[in-house]
Amino acid sequence: MFSTSWQNDQTPQAMGTYMNQKDVKSVFLIGPNYAAGKDMLAGVKSTFKGEIKGEEYTVWPSQLDFSAELTKARNSGAAAVFVFYPGAAGVQFLNQYSQAGIKAQIPLYTAFTIDELSLPLQKENALGVPGAQQWVNDLPNEENKRFVADYRKKYPGLRPTFYGAQSYDAAQLINSAVVAVKGDMTKKDEMKAAMEKASFKSVRGAFKYGNNHIPIQNFYLQDVVKDAEGQLALKTVTIIVKDSQDNFHDKCPMK
Repeated sequence: MFSTSWQNDQTPQAMGTYMNQKDVKSVFLIGPNYAAGKDMLAGVKSTFKGEIKGEEYTVWPSQLDFSAELTKARNSGAAAVFVFYPGAAGVQFLNQYSQAGIKAQIPLYTAFTIDELSLPLQKENALGVPGAQQWVNDLPNEENKRFVADYRKKYPGLRPTFYGAQSYDAAQLINSAVVAVKGDMTKKDEMKAAMEKASFKSVRGAFKYGNNHIPIQNFYLQDVVKDAEGQLALKTVTIIVKDSQDNFHDKCPMK
């Protein structure tokens, strides 16, 4: 098994670290009641040093009314709210967060709620909401510049998502192993050794594999801005965590 993504708690761990950097004193956590939602909130709690004022899990995927949770967040006195809602739920949550007037009162931090798939629907509601991610469209390495340019040429008006970037890296990783064995895919040990080197050109720049075949990679702060064409886009602000390695690698029997 080789991953070109991350352990599920790594991205929210980066956001917890960023909230520490911003000297956020307390946070209210909201997410869906399934495995990924629990992983996300656990990730924040593992790095955030302030007070957890509350923790709410909503019915997934049917619940799209978050008024009760937003009321609890407002009444908790928390200095910030962290939320994880992918897809349509993320669009709905940001709509309600803005409509309820809470966005103007309590800063919102997130992971995976805002991406290139949801942003066209979230529109102005996404402005000023920082997120964490291991890849953003504007990473300055040459492979990424080519990938993004080719994608936008093929799909006018769209930008690639981090899902697409990870999938592209996965194809490149597999190809590097096929090339290493000159197409003889019966040489599985040699293919595995080649993949462990991660010598392909990744769209996220340099990363390497840990002993458990999870990438050791940077996590970035992303923000929503208007580009030169007046369209909303995700922009890299800074590196939150450099060369992040997942917390479970030392439990893996592979050494």
